[in-house]
Amino acid sequence: MTWEIRVGNCLEKLNELPENSIHCCVTSPPYFALRNYQNDEQIGQEETPEEFVENLVEVFRGVKRVLRDDGTLWLNIGDTYSRGNRGKVVPPAGVAATKNDDIKYGDLETPKLNSHLTIKQKDLIGIPWRVAFALQADGWYLRSEIIWHKPNPMPESVKDRPTRAHEQIFLLTKNEKYYYDAESIKTESKPSGTRQTPHKRTTQDWEDGSGLQAHAGFDKEYTKANKRDVWSVPVKSYPGAHFATYPTELIEPCVLAGCPVDGTVIDPFSGAATTGVVACQKNRNYIGIELNPEYAKLSEDRLSKEAALENFFA
Repeated sequence: MTWEIRVGNCLEKLNELPENSIHCCVTSPPYFALRNYQNDEQIGQEETPEEFVENLVEVFRGVKRVLRDDGTLWLNIGDTYSRGNRGKVVPPAGVAATKNDDIKYGDLETPKLNSHLTIKQKDLIGIPWRVAFALQADGWYLRSEIIWHKPNPMPESVKDRPTRAHEQIFLLTKNEKYYYDAESIKTESKPSGTRQTPHKRTTQDWEDGSGLQAHAGFDKEYTKANKRDVWSVPVKSYPGAHFATYPTELIEPCVLAGCPVDGTVIDPFSGAATTGVVACQKNRNYIGIELNPEYAKLSEDRLSKEAALENFFA
């Protein structure tokens, strides 16, 4: 297996790749108005959600071009609250300043959406579904909304709403029919009544209160169950300079189901190359695109250590 990190604007780097050459894309773009990565070409610091969504649609239009006809896109994206017309973001009360504050907080203007036609101060903006619907309108097939349930969510000091403990992962496809290896991500079947025997589906299961009629001879035992669309995966930090990293356990099902062995996975927002680590460890090739040269170096070091596989340019 091989890996490669291309440094630069993701739109430009995607244009350098041949059409229909990539099996699968697994990515998590910068969230709207959350982090300032101190780069004029960054995504996430647009003035409005509409501009942010438009920029992401353009990026994934480039992804669609390089995906094979049976390719899939697994998109992790979080939501944002409108902060009205407050000024610059500052470290929260009681949080000591750190050497990274200039990146996390400095020059980060909160979205001034107090004059927005529909979004009010304190509104949950609905970024994930805005992006999903925009991609659907742009021709993508929206196949599944997967909920990433976080058993250990980031604490929030809010007192007028529940603490957020989930994010979305959208499965989108280039065409109606696509590569999807359901068998590779099936889970252990949970039997009713005992853990020692597989669950037995009977006609009675369907008939009791379901309003459904099972086919004749439906009685079967199942040791494996189809992967559900709620994934409980704890948040894990990565001891590097990159702030937003998703856990490898979250990405494994996407890579296994979305890309065949020896295929190629791409991440246009590579960051710390978590997607790349999983792809290489699961015998897939990886192409990462990263705007920030420092993060690119971090990801190259990480891939060299954790993937222990050949670099394209080695």
